[in-house]
Amino acid sequence: MGQKDTKDITNRKVKSSAFTAYFGKPENAAELYSALEGVTALPEDIAYTTLEGVLFMARKNDMAFTVKNRVLVISEHQSTVNLNMPLRDVIYYGRTVEKLIDAKALYKRKQILLPTPEFYVFYNGDETFPVERTMCLSDAYLDKTVTPMLELNVKVININLPVNHDILKKCKPLYEYSWLIQRIKEYLALGKDRDTAIVQAMEDCKHEGIMVDFVREYGSEAINMLFTQFNMDDALEVSYEEGFENGKTEGENRKLIQLVCRLLQKGKEAAVIAEELEEEEAMVEKIETVGRNIGFLDTERIYEALKTQ
Repeated sequence: MGQKDTKDITNRKVKSSAFTAYFGKPENAAELYSALEGVTALPEDIAYTTLEGVLFMARKNDMAFTVKNRVLVISEHQSTVNLNMPLRDVIYYGRTVEKLIDAKALYKRKQILLPTPEFYVFYNGDETFPVERTMCLSDAYLDKTVTPMLELNVKVININLPVNHDILKKCKPLYEYSWLIQRIKEYLALGKDRDTAIVQAMEDCKHEGIMVDFVREYGSEAINMLFTQFNMDDALEVSYEEGFENGKTEGENRKLIQLVCRLLQKGKEAAVIAEELEEEEAMVEKIETVGRNIGFLDTERIYEALKTQ
Protein backbone atom coordinates (compact mmCIF):
# COMPACT_ATOMS: atom_id res chain seq x y z
CA MET A 1 0.00 0.00 0.00
CA GLY A 2 3.04 2.21 0.20
CA GLN A 3 2.14 3.40 3.70
CA LYS A 4 4.22 6.23 5.06
CA ASP A 5 5.63 6.54 8.54
CA THR A 6 2.68 7.67 10.66
CA LYS A 7 5.00 9.77 12.79
CA ASP A 8 5.07 12.20 9.86
CA ILE A 9 1.31 12.59 10.10
CA THR A 10 0.92 13.40 13.77
CA ASN A 11 1.68 17.00 14.67
CA ARG A 12 1.84 17.99 18.34
CA LYS A 13 2.05 21.76 17.82
CA VAL A 14 -1.70 22.20 18.30
CA LYS A 15 -2.54 22.10 21.99
CA SER A 16 -4.25 18.86 22.86
CA SER A 17 -7.40 18.67 24.90
CA ALA A 18 -7.45 16.33 27.89
CA PHE A 19 -9.51 13.98 25.71
CA THR A 20 -6.88 13.58 22.99
CA ALA A 21 -4.03 13.46 25.48
CA TYR A 22 -5.77 10.68 27.40
CA PHE A 23 -6.68 8.62 24.34
CA GLY A 24 -3.35 9.47 22.77
CA LYS A 25 -2.12 6.64 24.98
CA PRO A 26 -2.13 3.44 22.87
CA GLU A 27 -3.43 1.35 25.77
CA ASN A 28 -6.49 3.60 26.13
CA ALA A 29 -7.07 3.79 22.38
CA ALA A 30 -6.90 0.00 22.19
CA GLU A 31 -9.57 -0.34 24.89
CA LEU A 32 -11.74 2.19 23.11
CA TYR A 33 -11.42 0.32 19.81
CA SER A 34 -12.25 -2.98 21.50
CA ALA A 35 -15.38 -1.48 23.06
CA LEU A 36 -16.55 0.07 19.79
CA GLU A 37 -15.83 -2.89 17.53
CA GLY A 38 -16.18 -5.86 19.86
CA VAL A 39 -12.75 -7.09 18.76
CA THR A 40 -9.73 -7.24 21.04
CA ALA A 41 -6.96 -4.79 20.18
CA LEU A 42 -3.53 -4.42 21.78
CA PRO A 43 -1.60 -1.18 22.34
CA GLU A 44 0.97 -2.27 19.75
CA ASP A 45 -1.84 -2.48 17.15
CA ILE A 46 -2.45 1.28 17.39
CA ALA A 47 -0.79 3.62 14.90
CA TYR A 48 -1.85 7.26 15.18
CA THR A 49 -2.60 9.19 12.00
CA THR A 50 -3.97 12.36 13.57
CA LEU A 51 -3.80 15.44 11.38
CA GLU A 52 -3.26 18.97 12.66
CA GLY A 53 -6.12 21.45 12.72
CA VAL A 54 -8.43 19.79 10.18
CA LEU A 55 -11.60 19.34 12.22
CA PHE A 56 -11.10 21.92 14.94
CA MET A 57 -8.74 24.87 14.64
CA ALA A 58 -8.80 26.21 18.20
CA ARG A 59 -7.90 23.05 20.06
CA LYS A 60 -7.15 19.50 19.12
CA ASN A 61 -10.03 17.39 20.35
CA ASP A 62 -10.00 14.99 17.43
CA MET A 63 -7.72 12.08 16.63
CA ALA A 64 -7.32 9.25 14.16
CA PHE A 65 -5.57 5.93 14.39
CA THR A 66 -5.29 2.73 12.38
CA VAL A 67 -5.84 -0.70 13.88
CA LYS A 68 -6.67 -4.07 12.33
CA ASN A 69 -7.12 -2.72 8.79
CA ARG A 70 -9.37 0.07 9.99
CA VAL A 71 -8.83 3.78 10.49
CA LEU A 72 -10.96 5.37 13.18
CA VAL A 73 -11.56 9.11 13.26
CA ILE A 74 -12.59 10.09 16.77
CA SER A 75 -13.89 13.49 17.86
CA GLU A 76 -15.11 14.89 21.17
CA HIS A 77 -17.78 17.54 21.55
CA GLN A 78 -17.75 19.28 24.90
CA SER A 79 -20.61 21.72 24.40
CA THR A 80 -22.73 21.24 21.30
CA VAL A 81 -23.01 18.81 18.41
CA ASN A 82 -21.99 20.22 15.05
CA LEU A 83 -24.18 19.07 12.17
CA ASN A 84 -21.25 19.53 9.79
CA MET A 85 -19.28 16.62 11.25
CA PRO A 86 -19.90 14.34 8.21
CA LEU A 87 -18.58 17.09 5.91
CA ARG A 88 -15.58 17.70 8.13
CA ASP A 89 -14.85 13.98 8.25
CA VAL A 90 -14.95 13.71 4.44
CA ILE A 91 -12.21 16.32 4.33
CA TYR A 92 -10.33 14.67 7.19
CA TYR A 93 -10.37 11.22 5.64
CA GLY A 94 -9.28 12.54 2.26
CA ARG A 95 -6.27 14.25 3.79
CA THR A 96 -5.49 11.18 5.88
CA VAL A 97 -5.45 8.96 2.78
CA GLU A 98 -3.11 11.43 1.07
CA LYS A 99 -0.68 10.89 3.93
CA LEU A 100 -1.07 7.13 4.02
CA ILE A 101 -0.44 6.31 0.38
CA ASP A 102 2.30 6.91 -2.14
CA ALA A 103 0.90 9.47 -4.58
CA LYS A 104 2.67 7.78 -7.48
CA ALA A 105 0.73 4.58 -6.81
CA LEU A 106 -2.48 6.33 -7.90
CA TYR A 107 -1.36 6.01 -11.52
CA LYS A 108 -0.49 2.32 -11.37
CA ARG A 109 -2.87 -0.41 -12.49
CA LYS A 110 -2.71 -2.31 -9.20
CA GLN A 111 -5.50 -1.37 -6.81
CA ILE A 112 -4.47 0.51 -3.68
CA LEU A 113 -5.86 -1.10 -0.54
CA LEU A 114 -7.13 1.26 2.15
CA PRO A 115 -7.99 0.82 5.82
CA THR A 116 -11.76 0.84 6.30
CA PRO A 117 -12.80 4.22 7.75
CA GLU A 118 -15.11 4.63 10.74
CA PHE A 119 -16.20 7.91 12.29
CA TYR A 120 -17.29 8.57 15.85
CA VAL A 121 -18.18 11.63 17.90
CA PHE A 122 -18.40 11.42 21.69
CA TYR A 123 -20.83 13.99 23.02
CA ASN A 124 -20.74 15.18 26.62
CA GLY A 125 -22.41 18.57 26.45
CA ASP A 126 -25.33 19.85 28.50
CA GLU A 127 -28.02 19.95 25.84
CA THR A 128 -30.54 17.13 25.69
CA PHE A 129 -29.28 14.56 23.21
CA PRO A 130 -30.22 10.92 22.47
CA VAL A 131 -28.08 7.99 23.56
CA GLU A 132 -26.92 7.57 19.97
CA ARG A 133 -27.49 9.32 16.69
CA THR A 134 -26.11 8.80 13.20
CA MET A 135 -25.32 11.86 11.11
CA CYS A 136 -25.16 11.42 7.33
CA LEU A 137 -23.35 13.49 4.75
CA SER A 138 -26.36 13.11 2.43
CA ASP A 139 -28.51 15.03 4.92
CA ALA A 140 -26.73 18.16 3.68
CA TYR A 141 -27.34 17.48 -0.02
CA LEU A 142 -29.57 20.00 -1.75
CA ASP A 143 -30.88 17.34 -4.11
CA LYS A 144 -31.92 14.28 -2.13
CA THR A 145 -31.54 10.83 -3.68
CA VAL A 146 -32.39 7.39 -2.33
CA THR A 147 -28.86 6.05 -2.86
CA PRO A 148 -26.37 8.92 -2.99
CA MET A 149 -23.14 8.07 -4.78
CA LEU A 150 -21.11 9.55 -1.95
CA GLU A 151 -22.12 8.90 1.64
CA LEU A 152 -20.41 9.17 4.99
CA ASN A 153 -21.97 8.28 8.33
CA VAL A 154 -20.83 9.53 11.71
CA LYS A 155 -22.01 7.79 14.85
CA VAL A 156 -22.55 10.26 17.70
CA ILE A 157 -22.49 8.60 21.12
CA ASN A 158 -23.69 10.39 24.24
CA ILE A 159 -21.10 9.63 26.94
CA ASN A 160 -22.62 11.75 29.68
CA LEU A 161 -22.53 9.60 32.80
CA PRO A 162 -26.27 9.90 33.63
CA VAL A 163 -27.17 8.68 30.13
CA ASN A 164 -25.36 5.42 30.94
CA HIS A 165 -24.46 4.30 27.41
CA ASP A 166 -23.28 0.67 27.24
CA ILE A 167 -19.86 1.71 25.97
CA LEU A 168 -19.07 3.19 29.38
CA LYS A 169 -19.38 -0.30 30.83
CA LYS A 170 -17.12 -1.78 28.15
CA CYS A 171 -14.38 0.86 28.13
CA LYS A 172 -12.89 1.84 31.48
CA PRO A 173 -10.82 4.77 30.13
CA LEU A 174 -13.91 6.31 28.53
CA TYR A 175 -15.93 5.80 31.72
CA GLU A 176 -13.20 7.45 33.79
CA TYR A 177 -12.94 10.39 31.42
CA SER A 178 -16.73 10.84 31.51
CA TRP A 179 -16.58 10.59 35.32
CA LEU A 180 -14.10 13.48 35.40
CA ILE A 181 -16.22 15.69 33.13
CA GLN A 182 -19.35 14.87 35.13
CA ARG A 183 -17.62 15.76 38.40
CA ILE A 184 -16.58 19.14 36.95
CA LYS A 185 -20.17 19.79 35.88
CA GLU A 186 -21.45 18.89 39.35
CA TYR A 187 -19.12 21.37 41.01
CA LEU A 188 -20.18 24.04 38.54
CA ALA A 189 -23.82 23.32 39.34
CA LEU A 190 -22.99 23.89 43.02
CA GLY A 191 -21.83 27.39 42.17
CA LYS A 192 -18.08 26.88 42.12
CA ASP A 193 -16.15 28.91 39.57
CA ARG A 194 -14.68 27.12 36.56
CA ASP A 195 -11.08 26.96 37.81
CA THR A 196 -12.04 25.71 41.27
CA ALA A 197 -14.37 23.08 39.80
CA ILE A 198 -11.63 21.69 37.56
CA VAL A 199 -8.96 21.64 40.27
CA GLN A 200 -11.31 19.99 42.76
CA ALA A 201 -12.42 17.39 40.21
CA MET A 202 -8.78 16.52 39.49
CA GLU A 203 -8.15 16.11 43.21
CA ASP A 204 -11.16 13.80 43.38
CA CYS A 205 -9.61 11.71 40.62
CA LYS A 206 -6.56 11.11 42.82
CA HIS A 207 -8.69 10.11 45.81
CA GLU A 208 -11.07 7.90 43.82
CA GLY A 209 -8.39 6.20 41.71
CA ILE A 210 -9.74 7.70 38.46
CA MET A 211 -7.34 8.31 35.53
CA VAL A 212 -4.49 7.80 37.99
CA ASP A 213 -1.66 7.37 35.48
CA PHE A 214 -2.88 10.31 33.41
CA VAL A 215 -3.11 12.63 36.42
CA ARG A 216 0.30 11.50 37.64
CA GLU A 217 1.97 11.96 34.26
CA TYR A 218 0.43 15.27 33.23
CA GLY A 219 -0.13 16.89 36.62
CA SER A 220 -0.81 20.62 36.29
CA GLU A 221 -0.67 20.35 32.49
CA ALA A 222 -3.82 18.22 32.61
CA ILE A 223 -5.55 20.99 34.56
CA ASN A 224 -4.42 23.53 31.97
CA MET A 225 -5.81 21.31 29.21
CA LEU A 226 -9.19 21.32 30.92
CA PHE A 227 -9.02 25.08 31.50
CA THR A 228 -8.46 25.58 27.78
CA GLN A 229 -11.13 23.05 26.89
CA PHE A 230 -13.89 24.57 29.03
CA ASN A 231 -12.88 28.18 28.46
CA MET A 232 -12.97 27.67 24.69
CA ASP A 233 -16.50 26.32 24.92
CA ASP A 234 -17.50 29.32 27.02
CA ALA A 235 -15.96 31.70 24.49
CA LEU A 236 -17.77 30.07 21.58
CA GLU A 237 -21.07 30.11 23.46
CA VAL A 238 -20.74 33.75 24.51
CA SER A 239 -19.75 34.76 20.97
CA TYR A 240 -22.80 33.00 19.60
CA GLU A 241 -25.19 34.50 22.14
CA GLU A 242 -23.87 38.03 21.71
CA GLY A 243 -24.03 37.87 17.92
CA PHE A 244 -27.52 36.38 17.67
CA GLU A 245 -30.80 36.50 19.47
CA ASN A 246 -31.05 33.94 22.28
CA GLY A 247 -33.21 30.93 21.57
CA LYS A 248 -32.51 30.64 17.87
CA THR A 249 -30.79 27.61 16.40
CA GLU A 250 -27.89 27.85 13.99
CA GLY A 251 -30.21 26.98 11.11
CA GLU A 252 -32.77 29.60 12.15
CA ASN A 253 -30.08 32.28 12.30
CA ARG A 254 -28.86 31.40 8.82
CA LYS A 255 -32.41 31.57 7.46
CA LEU A 256 -32.94 34.93 9.16
CA ILE A 257 -29.79 36.34 7.56
CA GLN A 258 -30.80 35.06 4.13
CA LEU A 259 -34.30 36.53 4.44
CA VAL A 260 -33.10 39.90 5.73
CA CYS A 261 -30.51 40.15 2.95
CA ARG A 262 -33.12 39.44 0.28
CA LEU A 263 -35.40 42.13 1.67
CA LEU A 264 -32.55 44.63 1.94
CA GLN A 265 -31.65 43.96 -1.69
CA LYS A 266 -35.22 44.84 -2.60
CA GLY A 267 -34.73 48.23 -0.98
CA LYS A 268 -36.64 47.76 2.26
CA GLU A 269 -35.52 49.68 5.34
CA ALA A 270 -34.13 47.83 8.36
CA ALA A 271 -36.89 49.18 10.62
CA VAL A 272 -39.58 47.92 8.24
CA ILE A 273 -37.97 44.51 7.95
CA ALA A 274 -37.67 44.21 11.72
CA GLU A 275 -41.34 45.03 12.14
CA GLU A 276 -42.48 42.59 9.44
CA LEU A 277 -40.33 39.75 10.78
CA GLU A 278 -40.95 40.65 14.43
CA GLU A 279 -37.20 40.81 15.04
CA GLU A 280 -35.15 43.32 16.99
CA GLU A 281 -34.27 46.30 14.83
CA ALA A 282 -30.71 46.34 16.20
CA MET A 283 -30.16 42.79 14.91
CA VAL A 284 -31.48 43.63 11.44
CA GLU A 285 -29.29 46.75 11.36
CA LYS A 286 -26.26 44.65 12.31
CA ILE A 287 -26.98 42.24 9.44
CA GLU A 288 -27.35 45.23 7.11
CA THR A 289 -24.04 46.77 8.18
CA VAL A 290 -22.08 43.54 7.79
CA GLY A 291 -23.91 42.71 4.57
CA ARG A 292 -23.01 46.01 2.94
CA ASN A 293 -19.35 45.39 3.73
CA ILE A 294 -19.30 41.80 2.53
CA GLY A 295 -22.05 41.74 -0.06
CA PHE A 296 -25.61 40.59 0.52
CA LEU A 297 -25.20 37.50 -1.65
CA ASP A 298 -22.52 35.93 0.56
CA THR A 299 -24.78 35.09 3.50
CA GLU A 300 -22.40 32.41 4.83
CA ARG A 301 -19.63 34.99 5.31
CA ILE A 302 -22.13 37.36 6.92
CA TYR A 303 -23.13 34.58 9.32
CA GLU A 304 -19.52 33.81 10.26
CA ALA A 305 -18.74 37.53 10.71
CA LEU A 306 -21.72 38.04 13.01
CA LYS A 307 -20.66 35.10 15.18
CA THR A 308 -17.41 36.84 16.03
CA GLN A 309 -18.99 40.18 16.94
